[in-house]
Amino acid sequence: MTIMDYLNNNMATFLQSLMRHIEIVAISVLIGAFVSIPLGIYLTRHKRLALFVLAFAGTVQTIPGLVMLGFALILFGIGLMPALIVLSIYSILPILRNTYIGISQVDSSYVEAGRGIGMTDFQVLFKVELPLAASSIMSGIRISTVYTVSWATLAGMIGAGGLGDLIWTGLSTYNKTYILAGALPSAILAFVFSGLLGLLQRVLTPKGIRGESA
Repeated sequence: MTIMDYLNNNMATFLQSLMRHIEIVAISVLIGAFVSIPLGIYLTRHKRLALFVLAFAGTVQTIPGLVMLGFALILFGIGLMPALIVLSIYSILPILRNTYIGISQVDSSYVEAGRGIGMTDFQVLFKVELPLAASSIMSGIRISTVYTVSWATLAGMIGAGGLGDLIWTGLSTYNKTYILAGALPSAILAFVFSGLLGLLQRVLTPKGIRGESA
């Protein structure tokens, strides 16, 4: 059976798995961004603490996905919840690191100029630092999303659904059609998300930084 045969006969099931995969990735990255961006901003104001937090996040990132899923399975059982917890944790580091680096690298003269015209710290953050760091932050989100697309295939092992279900079914039955039906769309999703977020990254980057005229 070829991939086309599989899709012709199982289109509804395939689309359900594809949409669940996208859902898992989107929720995980959104949670990761919700945690990482405020934390990254906080760490730029507490640089000594940043060394420990970034080192800890980097250490967690090195733990194999199967090990993390195993712990989540023991603690939370099977299903979507443990997968989202693990994938959200994995999505944090790229966004956190890029948020911290992006804001830290904003030229202090811009910050001082903002304060010089009477901006509050809150206004400096949202009108000066975040716009100038937007490209770096979006790059972190882009990296995190691409990684999460691939990591989400492991979610099928603990009953979370997604394209991983097809891959694991193929591996357990030695059926390459199922493996390809899960793996190829995952790879395509990674390219699509990377392209869309790359475009958004360019849109959010101030024109002066892009080297364009205002």
